Amino acid sequence: MNTIPDPTASSVLGMPLWLWALVCVLIMFVLFQFYYWVGRRLGERLYESGLGRRIGRHRIDKVEALVRRRGAVAVFGCFWVPVLRHVLPPCAGVIRISYPWFVVASALGALLWTPPWVVGGYAVIWAWLQLAARSPLLAVLVLVVAAPAVAALLVVRRRRRRRSAEAPVAS
Repeated sequence: MNTIPDPTASSVLGMPLWLWALVCVLIMFVLFQFYYWVGRRLGERLYESGLGRRIGRHRIDKVEALVRRRGAVAVFGCFWVPVLRHVLPPCAGVIRISYPWFVVASALGALLWTPPWVVGGYAVIWAWLQLAARSPLLAVLVLVVAAPAVAALLVVRRRRRRRSAEAPVAS
């Protein structure tokens, strides 16, 4: 008879999954604080760096406008937007938004965004390992199909972004 597995018994490298999730939450929170203080310390010089030039001043201005308009809500929401997650915190530091509100928003964002990714990643890897144990050939087939599909998706997204960046802006 099949029994429901105990979720607290799940572990990776001997560490319980819930502890991994907590560690990852802390890492994201500390990373956001680091980004904020780098932005605060470097100020506008951050935008003149190689990375700042690569992102582009027009994009940075949009992020700054978002932070000025939405404040801590923008910090909280940026967790769910891939590139914004790493661009917004330094911009928040540059424009010196309220640090206590930044801490609250980044703590809540890390707490709500990180665990689903940890548990979801664990579930995907665990499911694939279970498949590999039952049918190694099918597991390899899944990788052979999934890897090019993911690569194609990334290429299409990059090309769309590049096209939209090159398109003239209507006035």
